[in-house]
Amino acid sequence: MFHYNPLECLPSSAELPDSDDTPVDNELQILIPSLLLSILTSIWQTREDWFFGINMGIYYAASTPAIVPDGFLSLGVERFIGENGRSSYVMWEEDGIPPIFTLEIVSQSYNYAYEQKKLDNAQLGVLYYVIYAPTRLRRKRQRLEVYHLVDGEYILQSGDKVWMPEVGLGIGHERGIYQGITREWLYWYDENGRRYSTPEELATARQQQLEETQNQLQELLAKLQQKGIDPNNL
Repeated sequence: MFHYNPLECLPSSAELPDSDDTPVDNELQILIPSLLLSILTSIWQTREDWFFGINMGIYYAASTPAIVPDGFLSLGVERFIGENGRSSYVMWEEDGIPPIFTLEIVSQSYNYAYEQKKLDNAQLGVLYYVIYAPTRLRRKRQRLEVYHLVDGEYILQSGDKVWMPEVGLGIGHERGIYQGITREWLYWYDENGRRYSTPEELATARQQQLEETQNQLQELLAKLQQKGIDPNNL
């Protein structure tokens, strides 16, 4: 007996366009999500149940163009798929799991496109839709807008740091250094509002600790020599 499986009739990720061919407006739209990904790679290095995409198409229906956020996070999916990874995020290949978090970086003006994207993300079931406008002056709108999907509608959360319990992370912004650039960046935070360190910061801290240990050892050797004690004879 023939069994019809509609999923087998849907195009695969290899058959779908992997981009909408729209260039990013500026490098922050790549750098900011890249920083968030690098931190996740550090703090979740033992986990294999998450994926963070950057400027990648999200397909949720075969007849509908992809949504292409600047960054997005999905939980409960495979970290890596094959040697070449994903070309797109195709929900019917991901057990129907939508991203839990999407990020849009506003380069110039906040326009209707972001409101339409908000509606698209709500329809998709994205639990947290985040808009970050790094050049916005705080008059009418805050630079970081975190929307939480509640009963099909997005509710704007308050504060410069917002805890997202379903994600297990907080999102916020503060000044820092990434790739030698000092400016305000987006970071992940723990439940107590403590910022997670970047891999660069962790490497610097390890190097400083190593140098401090070496200095302490040299001081100890000098004190032993002053007392006429040969460390090699200990």
